Amino acid sequence: MTRNRRDFIRTVSIAGGLSALQPFRAAGVGARRGLPAVPRAPESLRILILGGTGFIGPHHVAYAVARGHRVSVFNRGNNPERLPDGVEELIGDRNGDLRALEGREWDAVIDLPTTLPKWIRDAAAVLRDSTQHYTFISTIGVNADFSGETLTEDGPVQQYRGDADPFSLTRLEGPLYGPLKAISEQEVERQYPGRALIVRPGLIAGPGDPTDRFSYWPIRMERGGEVLAPGDPTDPVQFIDARDLAGWVIRNAEARTTGTFNLTGPAQTLTISEMLGAIRGTFSEPMRLTWVPSDFLLRQNVEPWHGASGPLPLWTPTPQVRALMRADISRALATGLTFTPLCETARDTLQWHHSRPAERKAALQSGMSAERERELLAAWHASSS
Repeated sequence: MTRNRRDFIRTVSIAGGLSALQPFRAAGVGARRGLPAVPRAPESLRILILGGTGFIGPHHVAYAVARGHRVSVFNRGNNPERLPDGVEELIGDRNGDLRALEGREWDAVIDLPTTLPKWIRDAAAVLRDSTQHYTFISTIGVNADFSGETLTEDGPVQQYRGDADPFSLTRLEGPLYGPLKAISEQEVERQYPGRALIVRPGLIAGPGDPTDRFSYWPIRMERGGEVLAPGDPTDPVQFIDARDLAGWVIRNAEARTTGTFNLTGPAQTLTISEMLGAIRGTFSEPMRLTWVPSDFLLRQNVEPWHGASGPLPLWTPTPQVRALMRADISRALATGLTFTPLCETARDTLQWHHSRPAERKAALQSGMSAERERELLAAWHASSS
């Protein structure tokens, strides 16, 4: 049963938080304080995770281990310390060295890092006849039109307009992320007919996020003081905790679910005011939110947030991207999508952020600098007075 919006945003006191690596501890992997432990799966599966050591990878590995599965990961071996005990690491490269996958059989394959269609086609030559189910993590960004009232899984996707054959590309170049993901989705369906699960996450939040997109807000609000809150307080926002994404993916791989699913949340509409209010409730520092209208911010040359760009994450003021924060997730809800309370996502993300090196903490990849925020607030107060 999914948690409702009140459960999602509640600011109950949950003692402590998780570090980024706590789910890997063997004694209760995946358990979080105040929440039930992860139940064991009915059957232990042989699961291959392509990737496994980036942002969302460790959460998938941890949840699969907690469910009692036999997990192997395939990657270039750059972060072996991020793997829990008992997980097999297969070393190779999607650009030409797949030998470690040969001669093996899997109940389920979960493809986390793929952007390039070539990676799907090449891996299928080895995996197509040796796996019963294939999950591909795509993106909500494959959609061609975000101007509607909502975003379903059945709308048109972006078309590739590059000069080169998309299957010849060995690295991502230029603004081709969405179109290449769309081609990769189609190739997955072609290579694994009747046994493919396509997952389209929205913004992913939680410990380990290198983009700092959601993270900007708890990091900023921890400083206290006057916080610039963009747009209309009733504007909707959507995102998903990486741990909720991982749990849903593993459970639906177990169930051999097929089809295409938007994966974001929560179950009911969440406004940006409710989001910031819930994050604010996790801190004791005095602060106040100052709502600055979108038209003023746009006149001040503040760029809207469209995916990975823009200085104020989750602020989508222009009609062209209205549906980016209005994705229909009814399919995912019907197949068991649940949500971590927002306060826990904020606390755990902030605790992980404080574990990072000082130079990384000082160089956020998303968000607005303190100086720019003060400038905009001063300009807004001057104009409104």
